Amino acid sequence: MSDQITDIIIEDINAGDGTECPAGATVEVHYKGTLMDGTVFDSSYDRGESINFPLGNLIQGWQEGIPGMKVGGKRKLTIPYAKAYGERGVPGAIPAKADLVFEIELLGVS
Repeated sequence: MSDQITDIIIEDINAGDGTECPAGATVEVHYKGTLMDGTVFDSSYDRGESINFPLGNLIQGWQEGIPGMKVGGKRKLTIPYAKAYGERGVPGAIPAKADLVFEIELLGVS
């Protein structure tokens, strides 16, 4: 596809005013993940439960796109497939070589 992106695009929706997230932190977030056509493939909002993970356990796009966010902030990350789920995708959820969009709300950092 000629319209695939090659690097992460970071857009702050709301800057937030809490603690700034350092690289390698454990984060608590709410998020919505969509394909480039807007199809939602995952949403913590829909489950009604935030997630709490070390950044190092998440896809590369999150590892690069979340540090620098402040607690209370919301950010849109457009992530190329190479920094998401790669050439294989996730069977039944994310197609092969799929660029992805995540809206991430940072709830906490530790």
